[in-house]
Amino acid sequence: MECYLNRFIVQVQVKYKYSICFCYLNLQQITVMKANLILLLLVLSLYAAAQKSTLRKQVDAKADALQSQVVAWRRDFHEHPELGNHEVRTSGIIAKHLQSLGMEVQTGVATTGVVGILKGGKPGPVVALRADMDGLPVIERVDVPFASKVKTTYNGQEVGVMHACGHDSHMAILMAVAQILSSMKADLHGTVKFIFQPAEEGVEPGQKGGAEQMVKEGVLQNPKVDAIFGLHINSQTEVGKITYRPGGTMAGVNDMQIVVKGRSAHGAYPWSSVDPIVVSAQIINGLQTIVSRNINITENPAVVTVGAIKGGNRSNIIPETVEMLGTLRAFTPDDEKMLIEKVTTIATKTAEAQGATATVKIPYSNHYPVTFNNPELTQQMLPSLQLTAGAANVLLRPPVTGAEDFSFYQEKVPGLFIFLGGMPKGGDPVKAPSHHTPDFYIDESGFTLGVKALCNLTIDYMETKSR
Repeated sequence: MECYLNRFIVQVQVKYKYSICFCYLNLQQITVMKANLILLLLVLSLYAAAQKSTLRKQVDAKADALQSQVVAWRRDFHEHPELGNHEVRTSGIIAKHLQSLGMEVQTGVATTGVVGILKGGKPGPVVALRADMDGLPVIERVDVPFASKVKTTYNGQEVGVMHACGHDSHMAILMAVAQILSSMKADLHGTVKFIFQPAEEGVEPGQKGGAEQMVKEGVLQNPKVDAIFGLHINSQTEVGKITYRPGGTMAGVNDMQIVVKGRSAHGAYPWSSVDPIVVSAQIINGLQTIVSRNINITENPAVVTVGAIKGGNRSNIIPETVEMLGTLRAFTPDDEKMLIEKVTTIATKTAEAQGATATVKIPYSNHYPVTFNNPELTQQMLPSLQLTAGAANVLLRPPVTGAEDFSFYQEKVPGLFIFLGGMPKGGDPVKAPSHHTPDFYIDESGFTLGVKALCNLTIDYMETKSR
């Protein structure tokens, strides 16, 4: 056995050019069998590290080779965006690509979702990777040859459609990841689920969709997912950088409706009314005290925003009712509960004090949980990100008060959601057009890093769980 080990060590040293350092072992105090076992474990550990290094080099080479194809996919999706639950052309392209890679492919999941299942050549965990597919009702102003000119009807109005949040890049990146990992499936320790999800931005009233619906339809089962990874391009983070945050990274969100009912009157005789417009103004002012006087902002931020007010139709008529719509955002269940209770109390009691009534509905039409990065998983995978992008380019970020329905997956399985730089190098984050705007712009040179990051997260997680 000792001769075999010596030959094996020399072979590994020559092949991978690694040197082996052994701690001093008092072999007189242990048996030869135990010594050989220790040597064998060390050699196997070295062999596993060398194998992982080889796979990482393969990922780098394959991702670099696919760069132009990823850009081409992204531009095609960008030029032909589709709103949530209407991603028919988009999902067709994705399904065809996954089928060409020899995967088991499911279509029509949560209306237009696509799921590809890649079974590796070795036993191991099930890793899910997710990309969202939908565009937004925004008219594009960016002067690029592949700008969207698509128009459709949304909520009864004619609107433009634009990939104004980067979902086109998410799809293109994950398609490349699928191609690379498929070409390496013999070396994969486990199974990969590629989840292409519709309607991350929400759906029209009365419809169901998004991550919540995909979870309900069993996307995390058969086979059962052990961990899920996702990324989001960011137009205000420089290309070449990845940002992350353990724990609450994006806010949980509830929308709200407040309906104030008073008594209508002629505008010339306000004393005959119970004016719901005045009552609504007082409620709005009262809502501003929730964050300023109830949230410990040194620990977690929160947001209470009234985004729309509808009441009345003439200058000289005091209306009977006013409707307010808004959004609540928090990073912990306790803060979320407190926001809901405070909004309800302030609205109903303020109205009551003025002789009116207020009806509060929270959530009114949608609720996203906190996007919560599992702390243990985040810590475990941080070295993988640092090796991929360089430690100086992997940065801890503050909480984001925007929301993501990736959170529905994270409620069921450990998940890690990271942000990928998409702002041109040297750009000013303050001046860079933000997401959900007509001028939203992404530097395509950052896509390759996203491809490498998702590939390496998958491979490294599998290797760790298969030891």
